[in-house]
Amino acid sequence: MPSNDARILLHTVIPTAAVGAIATAISAVVAGGKGAIGAVVGTLVVILFMGIGQLVLQRTAKSLPHLFQAMGLMLYTAQLLVLFIFLALLKNTTLFDFKAFAFTLLATTVVWVAAQARAYMKAKITYIDPGNTGSKS
Repeated sequence: MPSNDARILLHTVIPTAAVGAIATAISAVVAGGKGAIGAVVGTLVVILFMGIGQLVLQRTAKSLPHLFQAMGLMLYTAQLLVLFIFLALLKNTTLFDFKAFAFTLLATTVVWVAAQARAYMKAKITYIDPGNTGSKS
């Protein structure tokens, strides 16, 4: 993985994990042990889904750069749909507190997207092909 990609991934995972840790502490106080488990599961689901999506997007950018923007939009839509499906499937679970899971899922998703946008804005990624001079000689 090139250093730019690893840096962007790192700059998105760290804030997401920090918010997940805060949500776990709050959920433990509010809902007890099941709340803490729900918050941890929510954090792990977001990091897993969004991390896989980030890796897919990076591979697409390298192999099919002309599809990067469309692939990114499709990927985010698919990720949100999968997260909603996860919420629907686990709505009646007794393994953990569902509200803690849902709120943590929402908070960590928002933090992931914001951190990813910030990481891309801060990254010095060239988007002009230096080898293409534009002249037709």
